[in-house]
Amino acid sequence: MLSRVYSCAVVGLEGVVVEVEVDTTRGLPGTDIVGLPNQAVKESRERVQAAIKNSGLPYPRKRIIVNLAPAAVRKEGPAYDLPIALGVLLMQMLVPPGSVDEAMVIGELSLDGTVRHSKGILPMAAAAREQGFKRIFVPEVDAAEAALIPDLDVIPVKSLSALYKHLVGEKNIAPHIPPIVDKLPIPSNITDFSEIKGQEHVKRALEVASAGGHNMLLMGPPGAGKTLLARALPGILPEMSVEEALDVTRIYSVADQLPSDIPLMQLRPFRSPHHTISHAGLVGGGNWPRPGEISLAHRGVLFLDEFPEFGSRVLEVMRQPMEDKQVTISRAQGSLTFPANFQLIAAMNPCPCGYFSDPERACTCSHQTVTRYQKRISGPMLDRIDIHIEVPRVDFEKLSDNRRGESSEEIRVRVDAARKKQRARFAGLNNGVMTNADMRVAEVRQFCELDIEGQTLIKAAMTQLQLSARAYHRILKLARTIADLAGEENIQPTHLAEALQYRPKGMMV
Repeated sequence: MLSRVYSCAVVGLEGVVVEVEVDTTRGLPGTDIVGLPNQAVKESRERVQAAIKNSGLPYPRKRIIVNLAPAAVRKEGPAYDLPIALGVLLMQMLVPPGSVDEAMVIGELSLDGTVRHSKGILPMAAAAREQGFKRIFVPEVDAAEAALIPDLDVIPVKSLSALYKHLVGEKNIAPHIPPIVDKLPIPSNITDFSEIKGQEHVKRALEVASAGGHNMLLMGPPGAGKTLLARALPGILPEMSVEEALDVTRIYSVADQLPSDIPLMQLRPFRSPHHTISHAGLVGGGNWPRPGEISLAHRGVLFLDEFPEFGSRVLEVMRQPMEDKQVTISRAQGSLTFPANFQLIAAMNPCPCGYFSDPERACTCSHQTVTRYQKRISGPMLDRIDIHIEVPRVDFEKLSDNRRGESSEEIRVRVDAARKKQRARFAGLNNGVMTNADMRVAEVRQFCELDIEGQTLIKAAMTQLQLSARAYHRILKLARTIADLAGEENIQPTHLAEALQYRPKGMMV
């Protein structure tokens, strides 16, 4: 008897429904799996056979063929174990026909029949709802993640024997009831801004960057606090909307980096890869492309410490994703697109020794060495960074001052208020723009109008600083964010002047 069970494959970040067909054919006892399976899927034969036998159920001594349709879609991973095992039981009529109609089944089996965690549950559950499925059977440990999708009954499966008893009516499995997700606090290991002495102008720049999602470059001598300031940034990042949280959770689910106790990513990602990372690790890649660090930083922050130490090829591949807010990876098997709307925060020393232009310590680098070091960051890359800020050495008086500065929570209130203004402003556009940094030319023209005084100021700046068209639009977006922080509806000349102060002053050499 031919049996059919529905499962799901993940292509990029989207789920694709897979029909698992199980039937018998002539030949010696054994199991063949067809339909473009990878090695992990082919190994399901042994896992399924052992799991069925160790669950106290018979495995047919026949030639079994398993077809995973559509055959043109690549099948990866062990998540097809449970639907294949269920197909074998249906074929033997050990469970009632039609018992899994309008249901999707996902899960990896251990040899004793226990159902293990599977990655990519969230996009699979989303695909199930979109395709009209009423139920989804998932591993018990992944039920909370699947329950993030509304209007879908999530059945948590602990073992194959438990699923068998549920389907034959011996012991019913209750659908998972999603708990109320509590708001996660800011991790305690993040430094509070009040603990950082001095650097008030850098804190202000970080506040502006957080409020509008702007890219930022910190430059200064070793020990000035560049890394400390950047790593304190998560404490002032605004809350994610439900839409943003689901976008981020989907990526982490596919990458199998979703914490087991956190079904929904509520805190904005903060990714800090080492400078030895490859370009494939940064933007994504592999024989079958996987999300890279820029996608894992989607709707959050990508922090690149020791910016010039990253390979030039590694940095240059980020240029297009920084503009497009997504990255497309092409391979012989096809192309996949991943979201990459991240905020870049970079930190660098001004020269190899780190003390060029330091007033208290002499630089040991030659002029050519300093020039060559700074030119590791190309002009087009620097032009895509909205805020350039110098981080000077902190003097003793500020370090020894016991007075506490403004806390991260106080700054975060202002940042949240500015983000809410932006969400309200862009709500009617329905084009994916959520922050000022996301604005394209049409939105800049609509929301960044200047008065006569502001036009005169930006015209003089364009001439004196030799700004590009990209820099012009970035300055306007930055001024719009500063106005939002000030609670102003219109961009004032003072907002524009502050935005201009964050532009690079030319090569330091």
